[in-house]
Amino acid sequence: MDRRCSMSLKPIYQILPLSIRELIQSLPRTILGCLEEIRIRQDRPLEVITSEQSWFVSRKCQLSQQPKDSMVPGKEDCIKMLNLISNHSLYTMEEELRRGYVTVEGGHRVGLVGKVVVDQGKVKHLRDVTGFNVRIARQVKGVGEPLIPFLIHKGQVENVLIVSPPQCGKTTLIRDLARLASTGGEKFHSCKVGIVDERSEIAGCVDGVPQHDVGPRTDVLDACPKAEGMMMLIRSMSPEILVVDEIGRKEDSEAVHEAVHAGVHLFTTAHGQTVDEICRRPTLAELVKEGVFSRVILLSRRQGPGTVEAIYDQLLQPLEPASELFRSKVVRTLC
Repeated sequence: MDRRCSMSLKPIYQILPLSIRELIQSLPRTILGCLEEIRIRQDRPLEVITSEQSWFVSRKCQLSQQPKDSMVPGKEDCIKMLNLISNHSLYTMEEELRRGYVTVEGGHRVGLVGKVVVDQGKVKHLRDVTGFNVRIARQVKGVGEPLIPFLIHKGQVENVLIVSPPQCGKTTLIRDLARLASTGGEKFHSCKVGIVDERSEIAGCVDGVPQHDVGPRTDVLDACPKAEGMMMLIRSMSPEILVVDEIGRKEDSEAVHEAVHAGVHLFTTAHGQTVDEICRRPTLAELVKEGVFSRVILLSRRQGPGTVEAIYDQLLQPLEPASELFRSKVVRTLC
């Protein structure tokens, strides 16, 4: 387990300045095993966040919930980190700087903050980067298996929407569902799966090659806008299931309609605390009202990341016995 943890964090270590890297590598294995975020802010304490709580890190690698005596990254650390992330070629990161995040090898995502340059009311560039949020991505195989009987029944694939707040395991779960559908099992045949990985978080591609196991019959469009990518895959790769993360824009809805009318099934996610909240978002409300999603899965962190609160049908009625089966079930996704 220790070796797996070390290997999964290797891409993270490669983008950290040496002074910060040595501290992170020296953290207790129990912390590294459940690490979710590394927060680096210029002239403010170094912070790490696990599935249980947040900690400040001292120069002696001691953890505390108080910022006193913490290691404080400086301007030079931020410059070094940005150079490491961009491989000393900032001009190649213009689009990422505009969006405010970079996805690195392994599907790990680095959020960026700093001075924003605006042109005609739109973000043009991000300069003077003074803060980084390194979000750790981990593949955990098998977390989707308990859900399969509710998502694939007698060979029929349901259209699935996974709803949860951030950091509740949506991406980890949908990645495993893609792998399971692509691989097949005793009670269902394998499917052709197409992933539109707009932020390189599902498959974690490097040079177009998935670093995560997303199944033997899966095709990935990496760093491609969701709406356009769904149409590209339908036209060129004839997928049986399309997998996309975090829909919500009008163009996403139009692409979903196109996919459904083309006979393609969907596994997708959306941000939300409750199903009612989803129904208050115009674009998603239209899809739900039309019954596009025959299964809606609600996740939380109530008993840890990936807690399945409920599974609903297309009328948003809780499934039985699914609601009872998963009421206390914790699908361990992030640790």
